Amino acid sequence: MDDLESNFNLKIVLVSFKQCLNEKQEVLLDHYLAGWRGLVRFLNSLGAIFSFISKDVTTKLQIMERLRGGPQREHYSSLQSMVAYEVSHKLVDLERRSRHPDSGCRTVLRLHRALRWLQLFLEGLRTSPEDARTAVLCTESYNASLAAYHPWIIRRAVTVAFCTLPTRKVFLEAMNVGSTEQAVEMLGEALPFIEHVYNISQKLYAEHSLLDLP
Repeated sequence: MDDLESNFNLKIVLVSFKQCLNEKQEVLLDHYLAGWRGLVRFLNSLGAIFSFISKDVTTKLQIMERLRGGPQREHYSSLQSMVAYEVSHKLVDLERRSRHPDSGCRTVLRLHRALRWLQLFLEGLRTSPEDARTAVLCTESYNASLAAYHPWIIRRAVTVAFCTLPTRKVFLEAMNVGSTEQAVEMLGEALPFIEHVYNISQKLYAEHSLLDLP
């Protein structure tokens, strides 16, 4: 483990999602993307098993970073301003992925769905007994979130791969916050921040009928 990974602390990443929200409860995209970069580091620290998630997330982060640095960057400061801008300027493909395959709305929706999976999985780790099978926890979280958006062959490959996941203890130790008990306590304190950001994003997308973008 190099110095970069040894200095990694999942609590810092999860709590950073608290910074995503301003006083108006808007989701600030810079903090949202920074939080996801930290989550990718966590996933990568666990080996290649989560590469199907982390590689796709990394691609999505690059798209959003280009938009944040592009000529229309002021419209991409928050999730709310991005949705308002892209919807009003017809920059979102509502029926098929064609003219705007890399719209901000579509890209963040994919991150949003992955965030739900990770939230559910970490919550499962927090509340499960010591001898819980992480393969079962991860499969249940996947089936309740991302599975609905993946073709059968991907779902099958992913659930088979989950069978090689490390133990619950290994996951908790990889968070670098101390003992397994301390990791469980940290998750209880920090996961509500992710859930709050997720719920605000979910409501915004639902209000604009964007939850099923192709």
